[in-house]
Amino acid sequence: MSRFNLSRLALAHQQFVLFSIIVFVRSGGYAYFHLGQAEDPDFTVRSMMIQANWPGATVGQMEGQVADKLEKKLQTLAELDNVKTMVQPGSVRLMVTLRDDLSPAAVPEAWYQVRKKIGDMQYTLPRGVQGPFFNDEFGTTYGNIFVLTGQDFSYAQLKDYADTAREAFLRVPDVDQVSLLGDQDQRIYIEYANAKLAALGIDPDQIVQTLKAINAVQPAGVAQTRDQQVRIQVSGNFDSVQAIRDLGIQAKGQIFRLGDVASVTRGYVDPPASRMYFNGVPALGLAISMRSGGDVLELGKGLQAVADTLRQRFPIGVSLDTVSDQPRVVRDAVDEFTESLYEAVGIVLVVCFLSLGLRTGFVVALCIPFVLAVTFFVMYLGGIDLQRISLGALIIGLGLMVDDAIIAVEVMVLKLEEGWDRVRAASFAYVSTAFPMLTGTLITVAGFLPVFLARTSSAEYTRSLFEVVGVSLIVSWFVAVLVTPYIGFKLLPDFGGRAHDEHAVYQGVFYRRFRGLVGWCVKRSMLVVAVTVLLFVVSVALFRWVPKQFFPSSDRPELIVDLWFPQNVSFDEIRRQSQVLEQTLLGDEDIVSVTTYAGRGSPRFYLPLNVQTQTNLAELVVMTKGIAQRERTLLKIQDLLGTELPGVRGRVTRLENGPPVGYPIQLRLSGTDDAQLLQIADEVMARLRTRRDIRDVNMDWGERITTLRVDVNQDQARTLGVSSRGIAQALQTSVTGLDVTQYYEGDETLDVVMRLTDAGRSDLDRLKDLYIHTRSGAFVPLTQIATLHVSSESSMRWRRNGVPTVTVQADVANGAQANDVSAAIWPAIQTYAATLPPGYDIVLGGTLESSQRSQAAIKTVLPLVGIVVLFLLMIQLQHMGKMLLVVLTAPLGMIGVTAIMLAFRIPFGFVAMLGVLALFGMIIRNSVILIVQIGQAQSEGVPLHEAIIESSVHRLRPILLTAASAVLAMIPLTQSVFWGPMAWAIMGGLTGATLLTLLFLPAAYALAFRSGGHEKKGEQG
Repeated sequence: MSRFNLSRLALAHQQFVLFSIIVFVRSGGYAYFHLGQAEDPDFTVRSMMIQANWPGATVGQMEGQVADKLEKKLQTLAELDNVKTMVQPGSVRLMVTLRDDLSPAAVPEAWYQVRKKIGDMQYTLPRGVQGPFFNDEFGTTYGNIFVLTGQDFSYAQLKDYADTAREAFLRVPDVDQVSLLGDQDQRIYIEYANAKLAALGIDPDQIVQTLKAINAVQPAGVAQTRDQQVRIQVSGNFDSVQAIRDLGIQAKGQIFRLGDVASVTRGYVDPPASRMYFNGVPALGLAISMRSGGDVLELGKGLQAVADTLRQRFPIGVSLDTVSDQPRVVRDAVDEFTESLYEAVGIVLVVCFLSLGLRTGFVVALCIPFVLAVTFFVMYLGGIDLQRISLGALIIGLGLMVDDAIIAVEVMVLKLEEGWDRVRAASFAYVSTAFPMLTGTLITVAGFLPVFLARTSSAEYTRSLFEVVGVSLIVSWFVAVLVTPYIGFKLLPDFGGRAHDEHAVYQGVFYRRFRGLVGWCVKRSMLVVAVTVLLFVVSVALFRWVPKQFFPSSDRPELIVDLWFPQNVSFDEIRRQSQVLEQTLLGDEDIVSVTTYAGRGSPRFYLPLNVQTQTNLAELVVMTKGIAQRERTLLKIQDLLGTELPGVRGRVTRLENGPPVGYPIQLRLSGTDDAQLLQIADEVMARLRTRRDIRDVNMDWGERITTLRVDVNQDQARTLGVSSRGIAQALQTSVTGLDVTQYYEGDETLDVVMRLTDAGRSDLDRLKDLYIHTRSGAFVPLTQIATLHVSSESSMRWRRNGVPTVTVQADVANGAQANDVSAAIWPAIQTYAATLPPGYDIVLGGTLESSQRSQAAIKTVLPLVGIVVLFLLMIQLQHMGKMLLVVLTAPLGMIGVTAIMLAFRIPFGFVAMLGVLALFGMIIRNSVILIVQIGQAQSEGVPLHEAIIESSVHRLRPILLTAASAVLAMIPLTQSVFWGPMAWAIMGGLTGATLLTLLFLPAAYALAFRSGGHEKKGEQG
């Protein structure tokens, strides 16, 4: 180390150092203004939706013939975590979730295997099953959503304008997809009165067959002549709706014009499957996603320019409004965090100037922009965007990146005051502090290592925390040994060669009192250690009272309101009920806009959004004016859901941070018998409803719904030449409508649907009078060959990994933390679960399960991190006893963590846990530097007792300064909803641990090595 000295090398090549500073600062400035920006870091959504339809099948048939076969095949997938299956009459949806520890790069291959496995077994599904269909773009985020409205314009006109806008938006660079929301497919409806056709002797099936025969696209061959080929075309395709009306239908020797016996109209899907409304007005939405690697701010500028142009082109009355503007959200978030970064820089500078003096503080201050510049440059090269995690990491790193510079410049100043020349003083700073600083820096970085090594969605979400902090701290060490000596050489005051007593500075009143305090602690080392251990035990015991959470809610102003209806609800009822809430909210001055998705959930406009895929709901996205307005609106909506919409299960939530969870309280009940399972669910729900900290308890299984059962007299039907299939088709044609053929117009394909008139479709009593065409050509009423009676069936069942599973779910009362509530109810639920029959089980889900899985992943990598830290300590200390002593100081940070989080009721979640792990590294860093100082003093022949005390006094100011800069730099983050818990944890833990490092560590060192005063004189830490 004495032969190779980076600081001496830097001063010997000052022009090169200056050149490097200029290059890196310019490069960092360029990188900062060209870094990608995003609201949240990317994380892989490891879910795929598979859907299969079997029209006419019951829940039992779908479960046994479709769901079970698909689930068994999927369970052979090695990467599978779980399959959650929703079974409904005629359809099944499987949400396939891969293991959390699967690397993002392996996910596409896993989805290929899913498709391959399902394709291999598709032939085993019953005939008539449609699909399976795959959606592995479930995680696509549509960060920009525009809406088109125009009350004086028809839907067709708005659709034309929407198509124009879609084409324009697709031409914007960085746009990946543009999806239409609220789009209604067009149809050609042939509506007839059953009695009229029967009177004319026209079989509805005859109309069907005539339409199919005439409107067929069929090859007519190619004639080969001597010199050419001539393709033959046969006319018959409908070229207008009028052509369908003019179609001739033959019956009883007569030809009837179709338009005379039925109504032929062009319209839209009726009833609609889903619609979109903006501030109560029917709307068409354009959801826009950004391509991978795109620049969200440039995308926003491009989209805004296109939107402005479109507004000028569209006629008066057509409005193009913004529902979701991710570029604006990102810009505001980055501006807010940048402001916090500037505040943190200012705080650190004030600390430096007040504690080190103007010129010395200025040396440290100049190091900050250089470290940030190099960090930005590395982020640019590594593709790390400015987003919630990386910006927070910069602020956290800021409080740590000046530590090495402070230590190096302090040593330089001390030696300059003793009369040393500048080169020698800088060289000594390197010799005496560089290696301990490097060890401390690497240990601090290792404190953030678990988040990088853990393989979970939560760790993937926060991974840039390690990357940015690690880069900034390592860069700060190089700056401390290369740039700081150069700046110090240029700026530190000249003491004119006058030598000063190096110990004089430590003889002030403050240092004398601190020396006396340390001496008292060393003299009573057993008492100090015992009291510290007692405080640690008490803090661990009290930690159970600290509120717990997974991730805090987002600070975005939107609220999500879900209105859940019975499974057999009509679209008109969904719209009527959602409109009640909509109109109530629109007059509120706290609300900017209300966007309603009736019959579906909102698209994923925010990456962690918990997307709803069911159709029996209306989802409202309520945009408020700010956080305070959001909280007022939330309470208002909660009251409205109980008073204005008593028959609807409503839920209002803030947007989440981190991987989506859904209901925070979840209990999964599994078993074989549905009736028994539902009884258990009722009992569990009854228990949850007794608690005041739980609200809106429900379960995910659907209620039983009304069905009309048609029992066919098979003997009578066969006598008349009627089959069950024919009856089912007649009913399908009459009520829902039968897709007969297709009508082609330009690039659009419209289904031609035949059905009864509205009165015949909506009145169940009229079905008994439905005429069925017999083999003889006569018509008989349905009741002559079948009996109709009202029955019921299950509307929806859920399965998990092939086992029927009911999820009992609930929200927590305002002010309660879901993890605390889950932990409180779980022992009683476990006791109840023990009384259940064999084959039935209850598993905890929700945020507590997600927290435990994330923490388990972190704990899995802790041994590796521990080994790294121990090796670093042994390389530096070369003494197992000292290494063990340093390691034992790390957990003492929990004393301050528990104290501050209990005092201010700060919730402890995944992000705060990462802060505590990083805190351990910071504590070890300070301990290492003090232990090394004691070892150096002993190597110079200073007795153990004096070495401990004087080393503590000498390291007092650097330790306090580095701790103060780290703690005070966290102040801007305490206002952040996301980073606040981590900031508070580090502030409390580091403050307490710093005091313990200065008092407990000397006492513990004395206690451990008092009998070892005979240590070799030359032994160094």
